[in-house]
Amino acid sequence: MTLGKKLMKFINKKNNLLISFTSKLSIALIAVISVFNPKHVIGQPTVIAYYYGGPETVDSFPAEKLTHIIHSFSLLKGNKIDVPTNQDSLTIKKMVALKKRNPSLKVLLAFGGWGGCETCSDVFSKKEDREAFARSAKGMISYFNADGIDLDWEFPALPGIEGHGHKPADKQNFTLLVQELRKVLGTKKEISFAAGGFKWTLNQSIEWNLVMPLVDRVNLMSYDFTRSKTGHNTALYSTTEQASSADYFIKHLYTLGVPANKIVLGAAFYAVKLDSVAAENNGLYQAGKPAKAVAFKDLDSKAPEANGYKRFWDTTAKAPYIYNERSQEFLSYDDERSVYLKMQYVIDHQLNGIMFWQLTQDKYKGGLLEAIYKKKLGQ
Repeated sequence: MTLGKKLMKFINKKNNLLISFTSKLSIALIAVISVFNPKHVIGQPTVIAYYYGGPETVDSFPAEKLTHIIHSFSLLKGNKIDVPTNQDSLTIKKMVALKKRNPSLKVLLAFGGWGGCETCSDVFSKKEDREAFARSAKGMISYFNADGIDLDWEFPALPGIEGHGHKPADKQNFTLLVQELRKVLGTKKEISFAAGGFKWTLNQSIEWNLVMPLVDRVNLMSYDFTRSKTGHNTALYSTTEQASSADYFIKHLYTLGVPANKIVLGAAFYAVKLDSVAAENNGLYQAGKPAKAVAFKDLDSKAPEANGYKRFWDTTAKAPYIYNERSQEFLSYDDERSVYLKMQYVIDHQLNGIMFWQLTQDKYKGGLLEAIYKKKLGQ
């Protein structure tokens, strides 16, 4: 090799090292900016609604009481984000139009969802595909004049719905995906993600120390705690019979280094229903058969007290439930009192805010969102 070629090789090597260093430095600076950006400082708690429905009811709800509304869901098409249908596109446009009523409202696009990340493990394992996804996300957000993206990959490195791939490297690849998104979107667009309310998902799916400096918040899905045994679907506090609760998993996030002002507590605007439940303890902590969930707005008509549905309140869990001894039906849910107390918890612990799944299950007036907003106002 001639002296000239050796010199050029040396220069190219130094340039590559400089480019790599510059790229890493940019991500580090974005992380620092993200931590100190005023939008992360708690003034008023965020009130975040996931929206899973069509365009026809978007403007029927009190958007003035929300800080964020999240369209659910966009999916993967190849290595790019894709809004699946024309109806979804119209829904997003109507969400953005809500800013006329609430100029400070943020509209985010949720990506994935349960059953919506079949190829995530494979696609996000490749650098070029992560880059293509981030560019497409920026384009999609810009097209709709939206404010960011909410990642709902359920769950990196862990088995989700049957047929969805997963591998241990998903945990690191999720970090790389978030880094790429932040680099491409910059600091003015929001990035959040949903995390499952279970220790195994919190411990095994996310590199918290690397991800949290880059995102605006984590939406803790502190619901779906019950399966084939009755209990509290979305308890605020643990009981001697049930450890799973919002408080339990929020405290666990603290041990993982997640700051309170980036944690969003989750509420459920639906009731989990189990059939064939014995009458002992008014149906609580008994075996049962999972049945179809009931929207909060339908509880009065589908579980009327006149037909034997009795309402109970657990003073420890701060959670309501319904039991019908005659039909052996049990329902666990959030009501106005429990979401009010959840919002009080958010304020007392200086969390980022409260979110809920999902808005179309609420009443148009006088529902759970109204109760959350009253507490936010200090009423």
